[in-house]
Amino acid sequence: MAAKHALPVLRWSSRVFSVELNGAPFYFALADRPEAEAPRLFGQLPRARRCFSLLLRSADRVHAARLHARLRDALLRELPPECRLAPMCSFLPEVRDSVLRGFFLQDGPDSPSPTPRLLEALAQQHALLLCSYTPDREHRHWTQHVWSLEGGTRVDVGTGLCVVCSEAPRCHPAALSMINSDVFRTFQDARDVLTEVRLSKCVCVCVCVCVCVCVPPLSCSLCSVLVVEGLDATGKTTLTESLRDALGAVLLRSPPQSLAPWRALFDREPPLLRRAFYAVGNYVTAEQAGQQAMKTPVVVDRFWHSTAAYAIATAVSGPPSGLPDPGSEVYRWPADLLRPSLVVLLTLDPEERRRRLRDRGQGKTEEERQLDHNQLFRLRVEEAYRRISGPPCIAVDASPSADQLLQQVLLLVRSRCCL
Repeated sequence: MAAKHALPVLRWSSRVFSVELNGAPFYFALADRPEAEAPRLFGQLPRARRCFSLLLRSADRVHAARLHARLRDALLRELPPECRLAPMCSFLPEVRDSVLRGFFLQDGPDSPSPTPRLLEALAQQHALLLCSYTPDREHRHWTQHVWSLEGGTRVDVGTGLCVVCSEAPRCHPAALSMINSDVFRTFQDARDVLTEVRLSKCVCVCVCVCVCVCVPPLSCSLCSVLVVEGLDATGKTTLTESLRDALGAVLLRSPPQSLAPWRALFDREPPLLRRAFYAVGNYVTAEQAGQQAMKTPVVVDRFWHSTAAYAIATAVSGPPSGLPDPGSEVYRWPADLLRPSLVVLLTLDPEERRRRLRDRGQGKTEEERQLDHNQLFRLRVEEAYRRISGPPCIAVDASPSADQLLQQVLLLVRSRCCL
């Protein structure tokens, strides 16, 4: 069954490899001859430790997403506790959709170790690419070996290429495969992922979303559609409810209530399926907003900006400089999604936001926990918000009182919208 999904890997020696350690990527490449010094990743490894990598090469995106999650769980469960496991990918620089995802392992000191046998079994079962990395006597130079496990035997099919330093790419390698993986450009693209999911509950979701009519960009014949964005605990709920009352508007949220029964299910799924679910939720909300805007203003609590910003920031690691370049298509508003009249982004000092979260005492999603404990993730989310265009977010300081904030936003609404 695994071979059915196997994807051929071309230009192996031209690939760059990235290993994520402590939230930062370390890059290396391959060459016929060693360099004076090993890449930073290998230079800091303890002596007498073996290293391995497993890369997925599935042509089925849903299968690959679920296999990646299952493989991570299996490795964390079965590997000796001394092993160090890190996310890894391989890619061709500037070549879209060339990314292979997997894991890099630093084995424990025990000899003999159960790790090679476990990796061989996993690689053979799932048609994974298994590589080993061996140092010379001085641990200055490392060599990569690619293994073939066909027929149940391990054979070194690699040429023993040397591991050498590689410059960091202009953008994080995840940017090469974000479209229709992390960020969806059309309703059909997101719905296609859900229809590929083999879960009985997902059939109900697909039936629900299939009736959704893709709404064209907002026209002057409609009333205003206002979107309020921002991190958790910035005051979105209070402001959206106040705007509803002040403007006599209809208040909607994304994802909408009609998809609420399946939200917890998809929050437990791999990122591909989770992003597709939230993307479809935007289109369902857009269909509702388009209908309501025929007769009254509409206020929306979170919309496509949140879906895209969190997806982009999660896919990329390290500082915001690794995000896709400003102007990239990943930031552009989908052509088939209703375009709001105004998007307000509430901003707040990080310490004040954490205080509000503590006072609120509610449960958090995994991404919300990252915002609390990972400053780089928060910075990436905020920068992704700023880079989204068509329409862009207008940042508003949310530190004043709720009434002062409402009056400030109402001034924006009256100056920019048709009420």
